[in-house]
Amino acid sequence: MNDLARTIEALLFIAPEPLEVATIQDITGEGPDGIAGALEEVRGRHGPDTGLELAEVAGGWALRTRGDLAAACDALRARPREDRLSPAALETLAVVAYLEPVTRREIGRLRGVDVDSTVSSLLDRGLIEEADRPHAGPTTYRTTTAFLERFGLARRGDLPTLERFELTGPEAGALRARLEHADLIAEAETGDA
Repeated sequence: MNDLARTIEALLFIAPEPLEVATIQDITGEGPDGIAGALEEVRGRHGPDTGLELAEVAGGWALRTRGDLAAACDALRARPREDRLSPAALETLAVVAYLEPVTRREIGRLRGVDVDSTVSSLLDRGLIEEADRPHAGPTTYRTTTAFLERFGLARRGDLPTLERFELTGPEAGALRARLEHADLIAEAETGDA
């Protein structure tokens, strides 16, 4: 397969909708005759014994699955999407899990970034919720039963120990005291050297 045909095949693979020849021309810098030849090469590569076909549809060209495979493709589409968490979401969730109840401001201070959208995302996913507020003050958050289920924890106390993690930065002292108070890390040894 020549380079132009490979390029067009890649473009068709990632395109969300059929590509017009004019669009392919703009991207590749090739003329209509070169593109027509490359499209025929792509068509030949995807014969009736393959799972994909080159089709001229809606005024453009598309690389799509063959119609006789629709049942298998529909079965995959019907499966629930895996709900992966971003590193930012995992960090925020860890702060909530270890320090709950905790405010957005405290989470943001510990992470060093704005956490509004991440907290909102975790609320939408049902992994955290607003904690009860016995008095007026900022909203605090805690983990939910869905969090425990997702991470295979029977209870909050089953979180991994934080003993091996080093706490640094201006918030380290207050954070260490809070983790000690929650019995999540051992109290630091104090004494005269």
